[in-house]
Amino acid sequence: MAVIGLVLASSSPARLATLRTAGIEPRVVVSGVDEDAVLAAAVEERGKLTPAESALLLARAKAEAVHYEGPLVLGCDSVLELDGQAYGKPAHAADAVDRWRAMRGRSGVLHTGHWLVDNRATTGLRSRGDVASTTVHFADVTDEEIEAYVATGEPLQVAGAFTIDGLGGPFVTGVEGDHHAVVGLSLPLLRVMLADFGVRWHELW
Repeated sequence: MAVIGLVLASSSPARLATLRTAGIEPRVVVSGVDEDAVLAAAVEERGKLTPAESALLLARAKAEAVHYEGPLVLGCDSVLELDGQAYGKPAHAADAVDRWRAMRGRSGVLHTGHWLVDNRATTGLRSRGDVASTTVHFADVTDEEIEAYVATGEPLQVAGAFTIDGLGGPFVTGVEGDHHAVVGLSLPLLRVMLADFGVRWHELW
């Protein structure tokens, strides 16, 4: 049985590692989408977006930007919701420190948008998207811990300024929902999305 190729429209090492651990070796094609421009255009057209809507919109933009690159193309994006506000990657170290001071000892919701494009259909391109939302509980970390963590540079590279699978792991006390989605890609959700296009998970192994 021939393996169906999957293109991952993301530069995230964590998403790539998640797929590889699950037996899938995707081809990575970075979309180069201007996220700020995409969000600004959507707000101008529709009005204010929820954090979940923002995550899905960005995932769709990334997938559709490189939709021609393979039979199946997956775009993902994550946004942390705290007090009703959406937070992506921190702009700079001071921003990351402020984020952690606001998050410590509290809980937020990490929304991970997924957009899948299926180019195999003879009737034309098909696509669909969905969002995995997971509640994340943060430890009541000290100022010293926050400053040391931000100094590593890791929080500047990820949505919400934290990881669960890296240096930030000790600062996350628990999750409610799919922990894969916190890493950046929900494997159970992707399996369901693939099934909607008639693709069985093991066909990607």
